[in-house]
Amino acid sequence: MASGSATADQAAPARRDRTHWLYIAVIVAVVLGIVVGFVFPDFAVGLKWLGTAFVGLIRMLIAPIIFCTIVLGIGALRKAASVGRIGGLALAYFLIMTTVALAIGLVVGNILHPGAGLELSDELRGQGADLAGTAEESGGTVDFLLGLIPTTLLSALTDGSVLQALLVALLVGFAIQAMGKTGEPLLRGIGHLQRLVFRILAMVMWVAPIGAFGAIAAVVGETGLDALKSLAVIMIGFYATCAIFVFVILGLILRMVAQVNIFSLLKYLGREFLLILSTSSSETALPRLIAKMEHAGVSQPVVGIVVPTGYSFNLDGTAIYLTMASLFIADALGDPLSINEQLGLLAFMIIASKGAAGVTGAGLATLAGGLSAHRPELLDGVGLIVGIDRFMSEARALTNFAGNAVATVLVATWTHELDREQLSAALSGESPFDEAKMIDDHAEVRMPDDDTSKDVAGAPR
Repeated sequence: MASGSATADQAAPARRDRTHWLYIAVIVAVVLGIVVGFVFPDFAVGLKWLGTAFVGLIRMLIAPIIFCTIVLGIGALRKAASVGRIGGLALAYFLIMTTVALAIGLVVGNILHPGAGLELSDELRGQGADLAGTAEESGGTVDFLLGLIPTTLLSALTDGSVLQALLVALLVGFAIQAMGKTGEPLLRGIGHLQRLVFRILAMVMWVAPIGAFGAIAAVVGETGLDALKSLAVIMIGFYATCAIFVFVILGLILRMVAQVNIFSLLKYLGREFLLILSTSSSETALPRLIAKMEHAGVSQPVVGIVVPTGYSFNLDGTAIYLTMASLFIADALGDPLSINEQLGLLAFMIIASKGAAGVTGAGLATLAGGLSAHRPELLDGVGLIVGIDRFMSEARALTNFAGNAVATVLVATWTHELDREQLSAALSGESPFDEAKMIDDHAEVRMPDDDTSKDVAGAPR
């Protein structure tokens, strides 16, 4: 039976990744939106509803995405922690670096204020409050805490309250873990539900070009060059922030802890970075990162624990994007976030950004979730990001990948699971990596202690 199954698997045709067509379509839509905005400004402003409709589709999936990813994230958290010192060190490092990345995004966003010059009209801003559903103004700390409790366990997934969905997800996740092996079927069931939700999200993302066209055309039609300047500021600022994070912060930590030059490590992973650049997803390089880290002298247990877990818990580029994009939207709509709201957003993103790696639109859904939880009236501004989100996806993916590569070397150093001679030989080129070991860059990767497989031929995150 096993042999027959293997033969069938080999005979099955490989799925073709068509997400590059989506990427091209978004670029074309943005260019057309800019042209229409300049040539027919009045008509372009009337296209705002296209972006609003797309944001509504994303909002529809926020609660189930938050629920599934948090519950499964808690499962991954416990599995990593159960392996002892390696998993504990990795999780602690991931939490610290993700928080640092989120904080850096907030700092840079407050310095640049990329959306401050748009000055959009009330009509163009749309009815973000209506999209936010049943959001109510807080009457104080007590009312806020009482508002976190949903009417029923399932109503949090239908009423549109992101914080309620987050609370229920945490309770369900820890409850399933407390059930032990009897809770594993429930965890697998939620895993299947997550696949369903993400498949719907992937379908929704194919209308992203339409949403991007409407949103960009409307903004350019009203503000002209100011819109392009603001969008350019956030894109350039985001790329620069990611570069500073990788080469300065991660590079300094890597040098101090492991005495490894960040440029040597990144050069060693050059082919993987090219692969990520062509697909806008760090997931595509996951099998090669595992193989190359082992070749570079990192022990198999460290690689097997740190790399897969890092792909869910150590998303530095995504963290920077979430906070910078939130500040951009708030500034563009003329309603900046206060310091307290920024800190609350940071805390929410630390939790909500876990587990939704490598899925088209997951970043947009998490961004919309954060805004919906703290400032529902800003939710409609997500449409402003749709057009440039694809341009920022490469920097997110490259930063995420670099962060996980550095984390693997650091954890190996801390746990004394690093062969320094082998590492030096690999980074210097004396011991080149044998490409024949990598048969398929787009194979399925089975995570440690997981009954489900994650398709890493995936789409941009």
